[in-house]
Amino acid sequence: MSTSAGPKLLGPAEVRSLAARLDLRPTKQRGQNFVIDANTVRRIVRESGVTAADVVVEVGPGLGSLTLALLETAASVTAVEVDPVLAEALPGTIAEYAPQQADRVRVVLADALRITELPGPPPTALVANLPYNVSVPVLLHLLALLPSLEHGLVMVQSEVADRLAAPPGSRTYGVPSVKAAWYADVRRAGAIGRNVFWPAPNVDSGLVAWTRREPPTTAVSREQVFAVVDAAFAQRRKMLRGLLRGLAGSAEAAEAVLVAAGIDPLARGESLGISDFVRIAEELAGSEA
Repeated sequence: MSTSAGPKLLGPAEVRSLAARLDLRPTKQRGQNFVIDANTVRRIVRESGVTAADVVVEVGPGLGSLTLALLETAASVTAVEVDPVLAEALPGTIAEYAPQQADRVRVVLADALRITELPGPPPTALVANLPYNVSVPVLLHLLALLPSLEHGLVMVQSEVADRLAAPPGSRTYGVPSVKAAWYADVRRAGAIGRNVFWPAPNVDSGLVAWTRREPPTTAVSREQVFAVVDAAFAQRRKMLRGLLRGLAGSAEAAEAVLVAAGIDPLARGESLGISDFVRIAEELAGSEA
């Protein structure tokens, strides 16, 4: 138990002890790889830019490694956990390792992909070790759901981190890159080794930091823009003229829309930025009017 004002963080022995107490066997299905290194969770909090003014939402707190580190700095933490065993155990872990901060944690038993609201004050930061198999959908869902989020940092599979932070024209640029750019300025914030997890994953991890910015100014909806994005990357090596014919009605109509938007009909989706996709969506909407 903590004997000082700050939380005591979890190391390998504490993580394994908590797991044994819960008879917990981490599952690949839920992407359960628990951080066992205190320096790593402190680094995540530091890179996230969280301050004493931030209300943090954390997805997948697991056994509480990152939650405890966040309580060293943040005003409060709303932890969203889909596993009922972990969600039930987390308050007790916080009470044991951070008794003076225990009243600053709210635990929500829910699937982060399906939540429609959160209790407590509006969160200002998202900091999470996201399950690899749902990391992009969860990030995009929370950015859309919680406009109060101003900044954050997520740990994801290294390749996903590359995609989220990729600029137009790069090899890894794609749908996640464009959709994340609608909400925020995104950057790669470092790499995380496999040995800081239990069990160790068979992939490398990366940190992605982001800062909210205003979405593009446009009369069309985000859904209309994202429909263009999805179509433009449906077949990566094909030209936009062919890829957008389903939305425009024909290849000829798609070409007319692209020309009106100032886009080369022979271009490919990976060469366009978010503002280009907005112009295409605007021209599509105008052509249907």
